[in-house]
Amino acid sequence: MGIVYKLNAAVQTEDVIRVFRSSGIKRPVDQPERIAQMLAEANLTITAWDGDKLVGIARALTDFSYCCYLSDLAVDADYQKGGVGKELLGLVRQHIGEEVSLILLSAPEAMEYYPKVGLDKLDNAFGVRRLR
Repeated sequence: MGIVYKLNAAVQTEDVIRVFRSSGIKRPVDQPERIAQMLAEANLTITAWDGDKLVGIARALTDFSYCCYLSDLAVDADYQKGGVGKELLGLVRQHIGEEVSLILLSAPEAMEYYPKVGLDKLDNAFGVRRLR
């Protein structure tokens, strides 16, 4: 049947935590209430499913007009290197449109991935880090 992608589909917090853990992304997986709030407050979520199993997620915050911050791009380790992350990213870009800039913060170990899927490295960003 293949991987099915869904826009803003309901997801279980436990399933997202499992994908985060498996993917290697660093998120507060020991705080399910925080993960639940992260999901509830995102205004663009695209998920990848193998049957009833969540295998990938792209979670973003956007105004759908000017900018979009991609907060999470995570794919279950068993499904990595199969194009799931690239497809999730492509669907985010398709949904926000060409007039909306897409930005993200990369984990050091993922710095080589993003140029391969069409993102440019930017040198003009600033931020305040989380305390926890």
